[in-house]
Amino acid sequence: MRTTAVDHLRQTDARLKPWVDQIGPIKLPPRRNRDPYPALLESIVYQQLHATAALAIWTRVLALFADRNPLPDRIMRITDEQLRAAGLSRSKAVAMRSVAEAAMDGGIPDERRIARMPDSEIYEQLTRIRGIGPWTVDMLLIFTLRRPDVMPLNDYGIRKAFKLVYRKKSLPTTRQLLEISQRWRPYRTTAALYFWRIADTPNGA
Repeated sequence: MRTTAVDHLRQTDARLKPWVDQIGPIKLPPRRNRDPYPALLESIVYQQLHATAALAIWTRVLALFADRNPLPDRIMRITDEQLRAAGLSRSKAVAMRSVAEAAMDGGIPDERRIARMPDSEIYEQLTRIRGIGPWTVDMLLIFTLRRPDVMPLNDYGIRKAFKLVYRKKSLPTTRQLLEISQRWRPYRTTAALYFWRIADTPNGA
């Protein structure tokens, strides 16, 4: 069954429409958690990595804790060697500690508070944390908070799919993608899901 978001994309973007029809209705996967703290830790692992490799590393990170719960104080106590052995780069290990420290200092809103915050305020607050950039916040907004109008402008998969859909010779700049994405409002999250699917198709290689 098609949704309002899918119909909107079909009606507003002639280049995207054939891909939407080929892929069919699409929706967000089941939410793994609602707490922004572990979601940020997980997104750090996924930065600039293929999902399969990132999942393997995240699984090893969780295995460092007997109950698979990386509470902030535990992250602060674990050694760099353990985090590196799990597959994290030095910069990602530092970023995880920064997130844990921010959580302990009240710098990460809890589930109830963040649900009431506008996207802009979430970006402003969380990007103050070392290692947390716009892409990481985008992932939180999409997969944890399930906000409907998020477009990860710096995501390689989305840029690669955009190049294919619009038959461009090169990847779009952030500005170009932002400009085109205005036509998908207020359902840019659904557009992002389609672009990720397109990027994973044989023709998107």
